[in-house]
Amino acid sequence: MDLTIEGKAWIQGSFKQCCIGINQGRISEIKKTLKGDEHIDVGHQVILPSGIDVHVHFRDPGFPHKEDFYTGSLAAAFGGITCVGDMPNTQPATISKQTLVDKQEIAQKKSVVDFGLYAGITNQNWEQASDLSSFCTGWKIYLGSSTNALLLQMEHLADALSAFQSTKKPVFVHAEDESCLQKHSFNSMNLHDHLRSRPSQCEEYALSRILRIAKEVTTPIHICHLSSAEGAELMRHRPSHVTVGCTPHHVLCDVDHVTGPDQWWKVNPPIRSSFDRQNLWQAISEGVIDVMESDHAPHSLQEKEKTFADAPCGIPGVETMYPLLLGLVHQNHITMERVMQLICQHPARLLGIPKGSIAVGHDADLVVVDLQHPEKITAESLHSNCGWTPYEGRKGVFPSMVFLRGKTLIADGELLQKPGCGQYIGG
Repeated sequence: MDLTIEGKAWIQGSFKQCCIGINQGRISEIKKTLKGDEHIDVGHQVILPSGIDVHVHFRDPGFPHKEDFYTGSLAAAFGGITCVGDMPNTQPATISKQTLVDKQEIAQKKSVVDFGLYAGITNQNWEQASDLSSFCTGWKIYLGSSTNALLLQMEHLADALSAFQSTKKPVFVHAEDESCLQKHSFNSMNLHDHLRSRPSQCEEYALSRILRIAKEVTTPIHICHLSSAEGAELMRHRPSHVTVGCTPHHVLCDVDHVTGPDQWWKVNPPIRSSFDRQNLWQAISEGVIDVMESDHAPHSLQEKEKTFADAPCGIPGVETMYPLLLGLVHQNHITMERVMQLICQHPARLLGIPKGSIAVGHDADLVVVDLQHPEKITAESLHSNCGWTPYEGRKGVFPSMVFLRGKTLIADGELLQKPGCGQYIGG
């Protein structure tokens, strides 16, 4: 056995004192005592599955001053995330075999965590896109304009979703109706303006259409970054092959309660009202929300400190998502069981990968944390290339050790593996 890790581990819904045996990157045994070539005792800390972030924008290729696959994956690793799904709105966009192959080559050289790549679906490529199945982990559809968006008109949605049924790969959907957005669009000067320019009814329109189509197809559909009370209510009545994600920024903040400049919180879908935020928390507690996803979308501090109208939309979050939720566990605002579902188990199920649980046969992707000692989040302590965080001053529980497929990735605040140790999932 290559490695054994001893301590209190989260297994099947509770903490159990045990030894986790790891061989060739997988968990091979879980027993009271085990012997391996190397043994680690975590003491008073606890062992959790590492997280999976199904929704990141690592900006590579095209925007290295914002992020690239090394800095983005480094940030993920230090935040306890060892697998990510990267969105297609890079430059060039990943909408063809060649662009997907090129991005995979970039990521395989740079990434320190495992990664999946999504193919973007547009008005121009949707009829041929299913041919890309062997080159992507899943699909991304934008029904509303966003940063470098790859728009698909609503009239093509049913045919596109039907065409992807045979691939059995998930389709991630940015659910804001473009015609609704165009109707309400104006030059926003602050967060309240931005909210009025992208009202919740645009999300509601898109979700209603998706749910009608979902009755006719079996394609796995994932609703990205749910943001509204109306959306949460619709999701209570969805079919089983439709899953839904939410972001930390939509559940922790509202337009009347943000810290830092308004520009920092400019994002699509917008930060909404306290009523929306409270309804999203209720949906989380009731199990309506399946997945927590960061929608990590970094821009440089110089870009985000422009006037509100000129500042780009997007918030960094891959390094802070898991720690923030563990901090909420420490404060008794959410249960550990729910966090494990949102960050680990359900994302693994969505992507169809053997991760997200401490179980025999699963990848040995683990984090070691001290739940009793949350740390203050500061930009200078984080690892994204963008150099700032909207969560400055909040508290989170960061991992002291991170394991990727049985190898120690992070320990004592240091990266112990080389760029390129991450592996491609899917395709």
